[in-house]
Amino acid sequence: MENTKKRLVDKSVEAFIMGIEIYNKPTIKYRIEGFSFFICNAWELMLKAELLNRDESIYFKDMPNRTLSLGEVIKKIYSDKNTRIRLNLEKIIELRNTSTHFITEDYEVKYAPLFQACTINFVNEIQKFHDVDITKHIPQNFLTISARYEPLSNEEIKLKYPAEIAERLIKQANEIDVLSKEYNSDKFSINIKQQLFITKKKSDADFTVKVDKTSDNKVAFIKELKDPSDTHKYSYNSVITAVNERLNKQNLKLNYTPGFNQYVLSLIIDFYDIKRMPQYSYEHIIGKQHNFTYSQQFIDFIMDEIKKDPKNFVESLKKPNKKR
Repeated sequence: MENTKKRLVDKSVEAFIMGIEIYNKPTIKYRIEGFSFFICNAWELMLKAELLNRDESIYFKDMPNRTLSLGEVIKKIYSDKNTRIRLNLEKIIELRNTSTHFITEDYEVKYAPLFQACTINFVNEIQKFHDVDITKHIPQNFLTISARYEPLSNEEIKLKYPAEIAERLIKQANEIDVLSKEYNSDKFSINIKQQLFITKKKSDADFTVKVDKTSDNKVAFIKELKDPSDTHKYSYNSVITAVNERLNKQNLKLNYTPGFNQYVLSLIIDFYDIKRMPQYSYEHIIGKQHNFTYSQQFIDFIMDEIKKDPKNFVESLKKPNKKR
C-alpha cells in the first residue's frame, strides 16, 4: 500500500511539472489544452493517494477494476461543494472536457487566473497531504504562469469564428469573469494582469507621467457603443450562483427551504417580465437557437427586492396578478 501511494504521488509530481513546462513554453500552441490535461491528471493521482492515506478505496464499488474519476475523488476530499479549491478544479475539468471540441487559445487571458490559482492550490495541498515540497522538483519562479495577454475583443471573436463557437467562447469567458468576481478568492482565481490607473496623489504612484497642456493634439470623450456580451455577462446559472453568494455574505435567508434556486429565479423573471427589460436581460439569437443572458444590474435588482422582505419574498412572487 505504501508503495502504491508513493507511486501515485511521484507520478502526480511528474504530471504537474509536465503541465507547467508545456504552459510556459511560448512556442507551443496547444498549451491551454495540454496544461488542463496534465494538471487534472496531477490532481487525480495526488488526491487518490490521499484517499489511500485515509484508508478509503479508490475503486468504484460496482466496478472493482476501475478507479474513481477525478470528479468523484474531488467530491470525497472536498465534500463541501462551495470549497473554492473544488470550484476551481471543476471549472478546469470543464475546460479539459470541452477543449477537444472548441478552440480556446484566444481566451487564454481568461483561463490564466484559474490556472495560476490551481497551480498554487496544488503546491499547497500536496505539501499538506503528502509532505512534498514541489520547489525541490521545480524552481519557485516556474510556478508563476506565463500568460500571453493578447485577448481578442468579443467583436473580433465573432468575426474570426462561426457564430456557435464564438458564442460559446464569449459565454465561457463571461462566466469566468462573473465567478471570479463573486467568489473573490485566490483559491479560485489569481489575477496576474497588470493595470495602470491615473492618480493625482504622487505618494500613491509607482511611477509618474507628464501631461503637456500646450500639445496640439486634442482629445475628447465619446460615447461608447455597448456590446451586450460585455454588459449582460450572467448566464441563467451564474445569476443563481451570484445571488446565493451575496445572500451568504450578507447573512440573508429566504423563507423557502431549497433556497434561491432555478424555481425562484424563474418566478422572478416571470413576475417582473424581465425578458422584456433590456437593462436586465438580452436575447441572443443564433440561427434557431434563442437564449438570454443577464446584467449586473439585474443581480442588484434581485438583491434589493429580497432585502425588502426576505421572509415573504418567494411567496409574493406567486401572485401573478400583483406584479410590481
